[in-house]
Amino acid sequence: MKAATIGMVARPLMDIPGAARPGGHYSHAVAANGMLYISGQLPITASGEKLTGASFEQQARQTLQNISAVLEAAGADKSGLVQVRVYLADVDHWPRFNDLYAQWIGDWKPARAVVPVGALHYGLQVEVEAVALLRDAGPARDRTVP
Repeated sequence: MKAATIGMVARPLMDIPGAARPGGHYSHAVAANGMLYISGQLPITASGEKLTGASFEQQARQTLQNISAVLEAAGADKSGLVQVRVYLADVDHWPRFNDLYAQWIGDWKPARAVVPVGALHYGLQVEVEAVALLRDAGPARDRTVP
């Protein structure tokens, strides 16, 4: 389906500096109508190395770094995040992820869900997807709900 047929201006982001190419038939993100929809990011380095044997902390940091790379490539930043969804292979990792996430995001608190899912692709421990406002749409923290 072409973007024009569904009444929106959409731009897929495939080649992200600092992120491995998508491993399937998807884009890292799609920018549409002032929003950025970021596909699930796994702990895979820019060179394509899957951090399967790495510690949970290393995997979580790489995954968040991948989200940052996609935001930057789209001309957005963490202050534009409005929703984050986290998938954990083991819910026992939730407290440690929460600490690492708080360090990464700072004071900003977008809507978030943490979903325990069991096994993830390649035996990895964490996956994160997100939705953000693009900079030209204004920072998310300036938006209020009526």
